Amino acid sequence: MIGDSVTVTVDRPLGSVHPDHPSLYYSINYGYLKGTVAPDGEEEDAYILGIEKPVKEFTGKVIAVIYRKDDTEHKWVVAPEGSSFTVEEIERAVHFQEQYFHTVIAFD
Repeated sequence: MIGDSVTVTVDRPLGSVHPDHPSLYYSINYGYLKGTVAPDGEEEDAYILGIEKPVKEFTGKVIAVIYRKDDTEHKWVVAPEGSSFTVEEIERAVHFQEQYFHTVIAFD
């Protein structure tokens, strides 16, 4: 999956709050991949980096996968083609949500 081009449907755009946890603010766009089933049985979730405005849909490249050691879910990290981010930059960008889990970030 890393290196693949995917389209993310954004259901939690930058600037929105979590529907069940209103104190959780989305500082990046977040969504899912229609038709791609994750280990938890739901559609695969994805963070979008490198897009600084709210969007409804985004097509980009999978640059990393965040594996949650204490959860069945993992998250794909998608960015514009040709862009790159360090592990530290990804960690900072997703910290608002991933701070509650023990994670490992995998690159190609």
